[in-house]
Amino acid sequence: MVLRAVVDESVDAAHWEAVEEAAELLQEEQFQAALVALRDVIKTSPSNPYAYNLLGHALYELGQLEPARDAYRASVRIAPSFLGARVALSHTLRRLGDADGAIAQAKEALRRFPKDGEAMHAMGLAYAARGNRALARKHLQGFLDAGPEVEAAMEVRQILEMLGVGGDDEPLQFE
Repeated sequence: MVLRAVVDESVDAAHWEAVEEAAELLQEEQFQAALVALRDVIKTSPSNPYAYNLLGHALYELGQLEPARDAYRASVRIAPSFLGARVALSHTLRRLGDADGAIAQAKEALRRFPKDGEAMHAMGLAYAARGNRALARKHLQGFLDAGPEVEAAMEVRQILEMLGVGGDDEPLQFE
C-alpha cells in the first residue's frame, strides 16, 4: 500500500507539472493559448484530470458551456474526489439550465467533503435555480459560515436578500 501511495503522488505531481504553463496562461486570461496548451497535454496524457479541469475553465470563460461541461465531466470521471472540478461542473450545469444535475454534483461534492464552503455555494445556487429558496438559503448560509473571502461573502449576502423577495418556490438565476 505504501508503494501505491508513492506512485500516486508521483503521477499526481507529473500531472500538475504538465499543466503549469496552461495554468499560467489562464491566470493571464490568455484563454485561447491555454486551450492549445491543454489539448496538447491531453493528447500526451489523456488521464490527467487537471488538464480536463483547466480545459473546462478556459471553455467556461470563453462562454462555451457545453464543451466546458464535458471537460469537467471528464475530470471527475478520472478523479471522482476532485472537488474543484465537481463544483465547477455543478455551476456549469446550473448555467446550462440543468438545476437537477447541478444539485446532484453539489450533493456528491458535499458527500465527499462535508461542510465544504465552495460545495455549499454551488448547492445553494443550484437550489435557488430550481426554486427551492429554503434549501438555497440554508446552503448559502453554510457557505458564509465557512468564512469565504470578503467579496464572495458580500455577493452571497446580496443573493440571500434576493431570495427573501418572491415566492418560496420561485426560481432565481445567477451568472
